[in-house]
Amino acid sequence: MFVIIGYVVIVGACLGGFMLAGGHVHSLIQPTELLSIGGATLGAFFVANSPKVVKQTFGALPTVFKGSKFSKALYIDLLAMLYEILSKVRKEGLMSIEGDIENPEASPIFSKYPTLAADHHAMEFLCDYLRMMVGGNLNAFEIESLMDAEIESHHQEGHTPAHAVARAADSLPAFGIVAAVMGVVHTMESVGLPPAELGKLIAAALVGTFLGILLSYGFVGPLATVLEGKLEEETKMYLSMKAVLLASMNGYAPQVAVEFGRKVLFASDRPGFKELEEEIKNRKK
Repeated sequence: MFVIIGYVVIVGACLGGFMLAGGHVHSLIQPTELLSIGGATLGAFFVANSPKVVKQTFGALPTVFKGSKFSKALYIDLLAMLYEILSKVRKEGLMSIEGDIENPEASPIFSKYPTLAADHHAMEFLCDYLRMMVGGNLNAFEIESLMDAEIESHHQEGHTPAHAVARAADSLPAFGIVAAVMGVVHTMESVGLPPAELGKLIAAALVGTFLGILLSYGFVGPLATVLEGKLEEETKMYLSMKAVLLASMNGYAPQVAVEFGRKVLFASDRPGFKELEEEIKNRKK
């Protein structure tokens, strides 16, 4: 929603200022310039990226128009779920959760948290490390090293679409200049036309530079920033799970372990200590 509002403000400000200065909007409508800029940018995007990156990028772009799912409510669910798992381990032993982690779809614990259960990557991350804890062959330091490596790999992979979009945004002003130069060349070929006609050709050429810069900094560039922000939010969820599991492996009680995970979260989405405590108590009832 905010992305769309932002686009409306950008267009309104640019066109409004242009019209107040006495400009005519129809002179900015240059389909051939847009075709040159957009087509060249898309072609460069395909050249610069592998098919895998192209697929990831086009898959990630629709998410920028959706609100973030990483809210306080989601993090409360996450910490409550981890508390329930660790409480079961503390009461019944590590082997008691073997069925939950081997078949999470049928787990009575995970089924209480459908939003988290639907996140395949998050559940795989959690179950993999719970499985290692059940196996007992790795200590907390070794598991922490594995977690760090996996989170870093996930972060790098998640950055790929944002980097691809950012590079496309960087190329737009240059392709705008290319379109403008081609317009000037066309104008120079038409020097025999009346001044009024030449003025229209020059204006059309200059629109190429305008469109390249506007699309880069007003439309495409901000999308890369949104994608990076969403990735940072997702990474926080993994870091929170990491903190809780490591605290549990180091001997802390479930109530204390989830506090480690709570402290990792961004302050804007972090539930309060008493808020989380009351929520866990209510869910236990």
